[in-house]
This record gives sequence, C-alpha cells and structure tokens, in this order.
Amino acid sequence: MTFDVVTMGRIGVDIYPLQTGIGLEDVTSFGKYLGGSATNVAVAAARYGRRTAVVTKTGADPFGRFLHRALAGYGVDDRFVGTSAHLPTPVTFCEIFPPDDFPLYFYRFPKAPDLDLAPEELDFDAIRAAKIFWVTVTGLSREPSRSATLAALEARGRQGITILDLDYRPMFWESRDQAREWVGKALDHVTVAVGNLDECFTAVGSREPRQAAKSLRDKGVALAVVKQGPKGVLAVDDDGEVEVPPVPVEVVNGLGAGDAFGGALCHGLLSGWDTARVMRFANAAGAHVAGELSCSDAMPTEDQVLRKLGETQSV
Repeated sequence: MTFDVVTMGRIGVDIYPLQTGIGLEDVTSFGKYLGGSATNVAVAAARYGRRTAVVTKTGADPFGRFLHRALAGYGVDDRFVGTSAHLPTPVTFCEIFPPDDFPLYFYRFPKAPDLDLAPEELDFDAIRAAKIFWVTVTGLSREPSRSATLAALEARGRQGITILDLDYRPMFWESRDQAREWVGKALDHVTVAVGNLDECFTAVGSREPRQAAKSLRDKGVALAVVKQGPKGVLAVDDDGEVEVPPVPVEVVNGLGAGDAFGGALCHGLLSGWDTARVMRFANAAGAHVAGELSCSDAMPTEDQVLRKLGETQSV
C-alpha cells in the first residue's frame, strides 16, 4: 500500500481540562484525546480523505490500547505503531487561559516510547513510497529515535515531498545549541521546512522571517514556511515569496492549530495548489482548531475550512 502521508514522531494522550481559565489544581473534570504533533498531522490529513499512517510507539498499557483504537476511528493506519513494553504511554496535561496562554505539562518519563523507536524497526519501503513523509524535530532529541529519524530521511533521499516540522520543545533538549546541531543535519534531507519564529531561530539562528526563510532555502529546502503569529505566514519557494495574513478567530485553545496547519499543508501540496492557495487554506484550518477545545477531534474537513474562509467552492 502506498500512503499519501506518512508521519513519524510523537504520540500520546492529551488530557484537557473541561473548565477553562483556572489552574489544574482547581480543575475537577478532564477530557481524554489522542495527541502528539506528528499523530495529529496524520489525523488532520485523513480528514481530507488522504490515506495516512503514523510511525511511532506506545506503551503496552490501557492508554496505548486507547491510542490504537483512536487512530482507527480517525482513519489513520496504525500498522507502523509499535510497542515498548517497558515504557508507559505518555500523557500531556494542559491549562487553558484564552486567548494566548496554554501551558503544557509533559509526562514522558523515564522516556516516551516514541523516542524508543530504532532504525531496525522502520519499514523503509513504505517511507520511500509515501507521497509525503513528515518528521518532527522532537524525534531528534534522544536515541534511538534520533538515529531512526535520520535513517528514515536518508532512505527517503529527498524524493517526493519530505517535510520537517521544526517543532522545537526546549524541555526535550539539553540546550538550543544541541537542537540546532541535529536539526541542521535533518535539513540536509528535506524539501519543506515549517516552523514559527522561535523554531526557525533554533534551526538556522535567525528570528527575522525573510532571513530565516533564506537560510532554510540555502540548506536546500524547496519550500520554507515561517509562521509569524499575528503577522500571518511567510512562504518562500522557487517562484518567490507569499505572505498571507492570519484568519481571525476567537481562540478557545491554541494547541493543535499548528498540527491542523500541517495536515492542511499536506493536503494542499498533494492537490497541486499554488503556494498562496495552500497557505490560505492551511491558515484557515489552524484557525478552525484554535476555536475548539480539543485537537484531534477538532481537525476540520475541507468544507469546514472553506466555511472558515467564507467561501463556497474553492480557495
């Protein structure tokens, strides 16, 4: 089977408070959801009818069983989801203080199973054959996942569309300099890089959007996507630059908007749209999820994204 999108990276259980605007110490009820950036991107792409799979690992526990069941429910193939029997499936708690404060608390100790993924566990044929292969920076933070991520990228050989999510989480790294070293090695193998200004600073040492995009392009990246927050998104490819303003939204939970953007980016690239159209669509998908409580459950269909854009036919 050839997949439209294969992602590789984090998976876990997101625990969201059902009361917002208060600290976790005061919350009395929670919702349980599928989570993890790479996994959410696969879910988001599946919403558009794309055939998707995720390469990762869970623990051999009830939360791991929940994640397999949730993937099936979202239409994401779980054949590449392994098990680390000696490690617990991670959970992540968040606090919700709209519009812009969403602290995250990762419970990934002693190590998350998705970082226990080794090169010999990979299906390199499936990785090579995927129309889009998506990896995240988190996979580079620990061994053996670091070696597995780089081996997958090397096997891919920059064929097709190979995307690096610059998803830099400082709690997973010894230092930003350590992250920059390994991100630099990964950039040598990808055709698309996506990140916000701080993540671009980690990757290439610049927070100035156009300089960051240029530095990514100088590494051989065909499409550099720089998220600028309230200033929108800058995308630079061989045809020049496109800058798209943000889509207004009343934020409920800002977590997951970036993953919705990623799934929509994959859909747009596979559809052969021009860069401006892809960026507008991805922006609107992110805005849709920012207006919802959950991440995976809230990933939109194409019709929902078009409604967010206020259009009825096409972007």
